[in-house]
Amino acid sequence: MIHPTTARVLAAGLPGHIGESIELCGWLHRRRALKSVTFLVLRDRSGLAQVVAPEGEADFPVETVLRVRGTVTANPQAPNGVELTAPTVEVLSSLAEAPPFSLYRPDVQATLPVILDGAPVTLRHPRLAAPHRISAASVAGFRAALDSLGFTEIQTPKVVSSATESGANVFGLDWFGRPAYLAQSPQFFKQAMVGVFERVYETGPVFRAEPHDTARHLAQYTSLDAELGFVTDHREVMAVVREAVAGMLESVKTRAAGAVELLGAELPVVPAEIPQIHFADAMRLLGADEPDLAPAHERWLGEWALREHGSEFLFVVGYPMRKRPFYTHPEPGRPEYSNSFDLLFRGLELATGGQRLHRYEDYLAALAARGESPEPYAAYLRCFAHGMPPHGGFALGLERWTARLTGVDNVRRTTLFPRDLHRLTP
Repeated sequence: MIHPTTARVLAAGLPGHIGESIELCGWLHRRRALKSVTFLVLRDRSGLAQVVAPEGEADFPVETVLRVRGTVTANPQAPNGVELTAPTVEVLSSLAEAPPFSLYRPDVQATLPVILDGAPVTLRHPRLAAPHRISAASVAGFRAALDSLGFTEIQTPKVVSSATESGANVFGLDWFGRPAYLAQSPQFFKQAMVGVFERVYETGPVFRAEPHDTARHLAQYTSLDAELGFVTDHREVMAVVREAVAGMLESVKTRAAGAVELLGAELPVVPAEIPQIHFADAMRLLGADEPDLAPAHERWLGEWALREHGSEFLFVVGYPMRKRPFYTHPEPGRPEYSNSFDLLFRGLELATGGQRLHRYEDYLAALAARGESPEPYAAYLRCFAHGMPPHGGFALGLERWTARLTGVDNVRRTTLFPRDLHRLTP
């Protein structure tokens, strides 16, 4: 039995303990039995470590959970240049079922459905875990960037009483005998909180009951939202988007460098000022006349921005008012267009935002112009009746961001447990 007071050391920290007796805990990643010695490769949250055991000992199946005590010894051929020798091995948890494929092989030899069905074990594969490490670092960078700009983090309800926010399909549910819905976004709540904190942000799930069955859509995804008051127009919001994206990238570089290297991900450069194009000008370039950008349009504009501006990011501004929510501020002098934007990243819509209306009477007029009654919006409109500053905000899809960073072909590869048209488990 291993002495309970022995200090645990992570695999990545072993080089700093050469000659010491330490404790290592983790999963048996691989076992290689040679003629006179058995090598155990142990995996923990920091990486891999090699354990040298006598021949015939440590005959455990891969993924067995182990606690090992031994001496850290230098060996240039071992991971990190060190290995554990003269080990004492204790099984903490054995296997009742083998993984669906070999987790130690460098390449993933499984289809996407197999990976998703077995996520609790398949995501142990370092290459499959890497996008999620990058995602976690991105969220940390988003928070740090907005904290530095004076934002307050909020948490808003994900169950709401009405389905009125954006026109997207919603998931209904029973709330103690009353109809309720899963929130499509924190939009109304974050606008209301501008009246309290001036600058707010939130990271959390949003739900869209739209029957999309594509590589870029999910029924539940993670939205990085922000809203800020006392803006002149949407350009100040775009400046915050730029700082948020830059902060996310910086965090990925520092907190997830190993994952980036493992995947061979090419991180973009965020320009000091992200180039922009008005929607009307984009339509002229595309030779099209549409109320919105199709995926093919986004890809073309992404290539255009890279070719003309050397940027993998592009703001498209001034979307037609008829394709934007009623609370969007119109463009001064051209009321058919809006003070709104999308941020394209490598040819894919990543973030949407803009300036909002802020006067109570303007909301009543906007709803009347669309033939809608203000009654369903009564709670929302109340905050504007009490005075709100000019404000705007944005929402950024985390899974799309991570998919574009890592170059994967499907946002489900950057989602721990995807929820879509067909998938409700695990």
